[in-house]
Amino acid sequence: MVELERTPGGILRVTIDWPWDGSERSVNVEDCERVTRQLQYTLEVEEVDYQRLEVSSPGIDRPLRHEKDFERFVGEVVDITLKAPIGAAAGGHVAANRRKFRGALERAEAGWQIVWSDEPEPVPGKKVSKKKEPAPLRAMGFTLDETKEVRLAPIVDFKGRKRAGVQEQGK
Repeated sequence: MVELERTPGGILRVTIDWPWDGSERSVNVEDCERVTRQLQYTLEVEEVDYQRLEVSSPGIDRPLRHEKDFERFVGEVVDITLKAPIGAAAGGHVAANRRKFRGALERAEAGWQIVWSDEPEPVPGKKVSKKKEPAPLRAMGFTLDETKEVRLAPIVDFKGRKRAGVQEQGK
């Protein structure tokens, strides 16, 4: 179980995933159906009051909460929200009150770090000059205790999700 949510309207949402064992096994519809049947039975026996049960996979913007989640998704693009603004620790490189970042997740000496560029995304259909120098990459280290929320960035690429920094072979 990844997440459990109970809404005031009586909806019981359960998010499931397979334990990470190094493989890329993911939850499918049959898994959700199997868990739904088992939970319906258990909830009825335990006399838990709910209006509707929803069982789903974590999706493309899955939350990362535990050390194993971070290990599993090293190199992926994540959205991170810190509990507190970074303040003076930024050294003037970013706004002192900034708490949200998007970048590649990497392992660091004292925990984790996120690497990003402040260059805006190119506008679809608009040519980008090859002479233009890319914005410098920035890195920020953090520990899991300093994070409010970390999720995989919901990047939709119909050619398949690629790890950050990995070049397509043969091109």
